[in-house]
Amino acid sequence: MTIRTIRLFLVASLCLLGAVGCKKPVPPQPTPILQLGPESYSIASNGTIESGPTISGTLVPRDQAVVRAQMPGAILKILADQGKSVRAGDVLAEIDNGALTEGLTSAKNGLTNAENSLSVASKELERQEALLKAGAISQQSVDVARRNMIGAEAGVAQAKAQLSSAQKQLSYAVVRAPFSGVVSEKNVSLGDVIQPGSPLFTVVEPSTLELQGTVPANSLNVIHTGLPIRFNITGYPDQSFVGKITRINPTADPMTRQVRIYAEIPNSGHTLVGGLYAEGRVASIEKNTLMLPVDAVDHKMISPAVLKLEDGIVKRVPVSLGTLDEKSGLIEILSGLRAGDTILRGSARDITLGTKVKATTATPRADTASHS
Repeated sequence: MTIRTIRLFLVASLCLLGAVGCKKPVPPQPTPILQLGPESYSIASNGTIESGPTISGTLVPRDQAVVRAQMPGAILKILADQGKSVRAGDVLAEIDNGALTEGLTSAKNGLTNAENSLSVASKELERQEALLKAGAISQQSVDVARRNMIGAEAGVAQAKAQLSSAQKQLSYAVVRAPFSGVVSEKNVSLGDVIQPGSPLFTVVEPSTLELQGTVPANSLNVIHTGLPIRFNITGYPDQSFVGKITRINPTADPMTRQVRIYAEIPNSGHTLVGGLYAEGRVASIEKNTLMLPVDAVDHKMISPAVLKLEDGIVKRVPVSLGTLDEKSGLIEILSGLRAGDTILRGSARDITLGTKVKATTATPRADTASHS
């Protein structure tokens, strides 16, 4: 290799090194920020949390009566139908009373005859006593007259009892409402021939209903009469109702170990009707505290924790838990957080620690956020 060739090689190498040295360095790329919508986080907030055993059952009118026939006969009139409001004593139906009317007339005649016999016996006794004083008859004749009058008095008493019975039987021909309320069932039609004991109508008093439900036997230590019950009813999806426990059955079902309880439900506007299914909870615990949705708590480790956004960075924070509100899906936070802290929930809890995150749109509160 000649000296000229070596020089040309050195010059080319220097030029190549110079070109490489003059190239600008590539700047580092910024770390991307993860955007989260309101369904992926919640704000720790103070609110009322409740807890207690769940209850399910059926609404029934507290006062209801099945009006039954008390005499045989054919239905002559029907004056009430389902849904009709009635007052105590209103006539619901009339039963053929022809035979009873004849019996009443006979009883009246019997009483008249008995009273006449008593009058005759009384006068005869007076006459016999006067003759005895005059010495015209013996004491035996007076005694016979007195026995006749006593028998006549007994006959009057018996005739009065028969008349009262006939009048009572006749009153059964008119079927009346036992109390003010609404006719819920009509079991007869015009012309039906009925027998004593046949169900005719059902009358209910709808201003007060009763929730007849069951709770687990192991919940008896936290329930007692007077506790409120908050529940929802089939057919009223956007409304909640409140009642009060009035009675607790003293025995549990041997098969299910459930205990029946009874709660009184005011229904002054007759909004509710009997027979509907209801489910809710006995509010045995109620307090104002810091809370979060249950799905915001991570139970993967031994101690519960949450993923908290602190200065836009995801961090794991241990927490202490308190009362669980199973119905609303909220849980009490005893320590580890403050009101206003932003906590990841649901699937967002899988985000890697240290990730930069930005919570977008309106921030939902813990007591109003829906489950993910």
